[in-house]
Amino acid sequence: MNLKTQILKIAQEAKKASYGLVKASTQDKNKALEKMAVGLLKAKDALIKANKQDLENARKKKLSSAFIDRLTLNEKRIEKIASDIKDVIKLQDPVGAIIKTWQRPNGLLISKKRVPIGVIGIIYESRPNVTSDAATLCLKAGNAVILRGGSESFNSNKKIVEIFRAALKGMAIPEEAIQFVSTTNRQAVDELLKLNDYIDLIIPRGGEELIRKVTENSRIPVIKHYKGVCHVYVDRFADIDMAINICFNAKVQRPGVCNAMETMLVDEKIAKKFLPLMIEKFKSAGVEIRGDAKTRKIVVDIKSATEADWYAEYLALILAVKIVSGVDEAIEHINKYGTHLSDSIITENKSNACKFLNEVDSATVYVNASTRFTDGGEFGLGAEIGISTDKIHARGPMGLEELTTYKYVVVGNGQVRK
Repeated sequence: MNLKTQILKIAQEAKKASYGLVKASTQDKNKALEKMAVGLLKAKDALIKANKQDLENARKKKLSSAFIDRLTLNEKRIEKIASDIKDVIKLQDPVGAIIKTWQRPNGLLISKKRVPIGVIGIIYESRPNVTSDAATLCLKAGNAVILRGGSESFNSNKKIVEIFRAALKGMAIPEEAIQFVSTTNRQAVDELLKLNDYIDLIIPRGGEELIRKVTENSRIPVIKHYKGVCHVYVDRFADIDMAINICFNAKVQRPGVCNAMETMLVDEKIAKKFLPLMIEKFKSAGVEIRGDAKTRKIVVDIKSATEADWYAEYLALILAVKIVSGVDEAIEHINKYGTHLSDSIITENKSNACKFLNEVDSATVYVNASTRFTDGGEFGLGAEIGISTDKIHARGPMGLEELTTYKYVVVGNGQVRK
């Protein structure tokens, strides 16, 4: 079977399975998920063996120790993946929920009802646990899923899907609801992105290069998760101690993720008091500071920021710092250089807080809190499929609800249009 035919068959099977999933009750889906979690634990030795193949290949390619750590599956991590599946079971099923109901003067009763999207393609470069997260979330929301993971975790991903599909045998959920692209040939992605007759949505997870490639080549709607250039603005009315704690957490707690702070903006009225204390604390944690001219007049032993730094997603212990004239300039800077993911203001001034919340064009905006909270788990959504920087359909952390759409259900008693 050639590649084009292989990918077409996967998509066709997923589409057929999606119609079967519509018939599944919440109880059916939860039973299937429970069996998948149990299956994962029973087959953990086989999964660890498959993962060792990926680890050997990664070492041969001389990939970084950090990458190898993210790739590694052991007994504890497999137990965590199984536990995450059980957490998805506990989540409220959004399918069938009535969003709104109203009656027209002619007697028609109209309801807006939440339904599955259908078939979702997930293209990702992440850790093997993403395979489980994507499959279980899509299934709970009533969607069939096509998984295309990165080549580095190919064997691990394939084994997880085998375990899940085996668990679905004899259940109300068709095993074809979980599909896996079993080739590392990059052409497979190109073929997948053409199949708009069978696939309803594509969600890419990974680096900016992957996301741009998928977006540019897809005939299917794409929900994007671009880079996170997140800001914290320290207003002139900020509590200094609070600002220091929040900014430190936003940058240092986990610098290699999309919701970490990359640029810190500071009001000129508080800069001389705040910056020496803040930068000293950052330096003690190994953070490299790149400041604008005004910042370097206050703290001299730091690097000079360039225009490129305002656009940079470092994903490392590097921070750009700029002094601004006030909240208006801070908002202008964020809307120009940010990626509309997660931005925060530290202030005790309600007027400035409201202005920031209303005018910053980001998926998540904060007052007096770290940007690091932009996460499905932290928002109480359970596991997340990603963090969307789009505005249409889904924005911000994507949980179960964002994996559904809606349809109108209209009930009449003989009405005809005049």
